Amino acid sequence: MADSISRALRDGALEGEHAPALTIKDSIDSPFGLSVFDHLLSQLCSNILAGKSQSRGIVLVALSRSPSFYANLLKSKGMDVASSYKWFRVLDCHTDPLGWKDRLMERGSITNPSLGTSVSTNLCKDVRDLDKLFSSILELGKGLVVESKGGFSVAIDLVSEMLRHTSMSSVAGLLSNLRSNNQVSCLFWLLHSDLHETRVPAALEYMSSMVAHIEPMARLTDIQKDNSENLSLLEHNYKRGKFHVRFKRRNGRVRIMSEEFYVEGLGLKFKSVSFEDAISQSLVPKVQFNLQLSEKERNDRAKVVLPFEHQDDGKSTQIYDGRRSHDELTKIGSEPAFVEKAQQNENSGRGEIIYFRDSDDEMPDSDEDPDDDLDI
Repeated sequence: MADSISRALRDGALEGEHAPALTIKDSIDSPFGLSVFDHLLSQLCSNILAGKSQSRGIVLVALSRSPSFYANLLKSKGMDVASSYKWFRVLDCHTDPLGWKDRLMERGSITNPSLGTSVSTNLCKDVRDLDKLFSSILELGKGLVVESKGGFSVAIDLVSEMLRHTSMSSVAGLLSNLRSNNQVSCLFWLLHSDLHETRVPAALEYMSSMVAHIEPMARLTDIQKDNSENLSLLEHNYKRGKFHVRFKRRNGRVRIMSEEFYVEGLGLKFKSVSFEDAISQSLVPKVQFNLQLSEKERNDRAKVVLPFEHQDDGKSTQIYDGRRSHDELTKIGSEPAFVEKAQQNENSGRGEIIYFRDSDDEMPDSDEDPDDDLDI
């Protein structure tokens, strides 16, 4: 399923449509969002270098980590960082996000800090000015590609940092403008969902064509976390987790997929879950009562004989249609079929539904047999 996301980002936007957008959500219970972001970023870089991607380069907006971290990430994946300026640019919003260091340098309080990175980097000194941020992203992207030869991808490593300094509506406007720009092939971002009100993740999910939700293997309450007996479960949650992805199709349909992941070395490994587990995890509502039948309940339901059900016992069956009373049938020496069948099934453990008319004066709905089309 992580591969499905990588393919969607690799294939990019269709002609006349907005670029595919991915929201990655995590929380303190399963803080693997940055690791998933790094995994998808590395996959996209590999596809670009192999010439398999629609985009010709990546503009990374670094808010939570320094450019040197991403230089080391590319090195660890076996990529040539020295030539990365041709396809990889970093907009550094981490070093001096509000321009404070620049002001201190003007006063002589500090010296010019060296970025010390081997990747191409531009410094952003005010993350609150989203119009200028948008222009800087497009400018870096145009430096990577020629308009007639494809577009570029945009990756924002942590939108939560951006939301600390500006409003949700401004951030949503920035993301919407990026997605609708014809030079942007795809974009993806990370959000720490538990740091924000519910409306914030909901708004970002609404704008996204894909949503990846990272969950712990076992959810623990605050009381359970304080219990020393549950430390093993808590430790288990920091080694592996669940990865749920929702894809929005062009026709309006939604496809839900689930995987599990675990930490291996410095990265993550994904493995698929069974179809039954995926259905039970994603589609069954989380309610406080049981929606499934037990084995005994299924057996009892199977024993119920529905009205006018053909039993295939080889005997002619007289059906009480509500037109004659029990006493009338007894006078002519014939026992009603429903009484006989009720006696036969009295000790058989089978259920039966029987209808009694309120009185002999009750008129039937029709003089014709209302069930002549049934298999009796």
